[in-house]
Amino acid sequence: MGTVGTSTDAIAGERRQLINVAYRLLGSVTEAEDAVQDAYTRWYGLPRSRQEEILSPGAWLTTVTGRICLDLLGSARARRERYVGAWLPEPLPDRTEWDRTGGAGPTGPADPADQIVLDESVTMAFLVVLESMTPAERVAFVLHDVFRYPFAEIADVLGRTPAACKQLAASARRRVGAAAAPVATAGRGDVVRHVKEAWETKDIEALVGLLNPAAVMTADGGGMAGAALRPVEGGARIAQYMVAIADKAPGLELLERSVNGVPGLVARHAGVVVTVASFEVRDGRVTRVWAVRNPQKLRPWGREGYEL
Repeated sequence: MGTVGTSTDAIAGERRQLINVAYRLLGSVTEAEDAVQDAYTRWYGLPRSRQEEILSPGAWLTTVTGRICLDLLGSARARRERYVGAWLPEPLPDRTEWDRTGGAGPTGPADPADQIVLDESVTMAFLVVLESMTPAERVAFVLHDVFRYPFAEIADVLGRTPAACKQLAASARRRVGAAAAPVATAGRGDVVRHVKEAWETKDIEALVGLLNPAAVMTADGGGMAGAALRPVEGGARIAQYMVAIADKAPGLELLERSVNGVPGLVARHAGVVVTVASFEVRDGRVTRVWAVRNPQKLRPWGREGYEL
């Protein structure tokens, strides 16, 4: 390939796709950005003659990014065994609400959230299912089922045969298939709004009515913010837990916000974002609540008041 295919603009143009792949693989904006930066560093570290031998720089960068993410997923399992309480993916704000206070400005590099396409494959429910997969399953599934990469290319990432990669994706697909399809966003938004109203008024009875009796709440404080170390099970217990949180933080302000592309809630106390909550809704009731309280994962929400 000549200089056109390996031009700086052409290579830089792959960044958006790579960030999208890496976030879905890692569930972390920061780690995704680091993985993509590492891939670019390796590309620019190649001799010019080697770059020109590569027929598709985009495919090369995807392969390298995928391998970096695969390694990170393997080491993440060990790290998460030492994590305090439950580990949840980083919640993503809508790009219009992404904090840019520490960015490079309009002429500098774009914030990673501006690069990420918000669709069903980045909802908290979907990302949590991805967490249940082995690293190889996750890579095979995300690259093939989400981004439509052929198994021949995925084989280069995983170091396995295309047939083996196809089996990995099929195994991962069964895990995803076990989860029921979510309701339409409009229906979910109505339920989330009612949860907000009941939470604000500390109406336990109303909250219990909005929660499925078998609902489960998972909180991620990372040892840096108060959070239940184990999932809270049962609609009644979750309602009591939510009201207890409000009692401990007089003046808690709840805001309806897009969280990973779907309706969620942001809790702000004394001008600081303290919780970002995502919900799974089925048949008009909340079945799962994911509450991220680890302040390191709330930095993108700075425009909502988080003090960086």
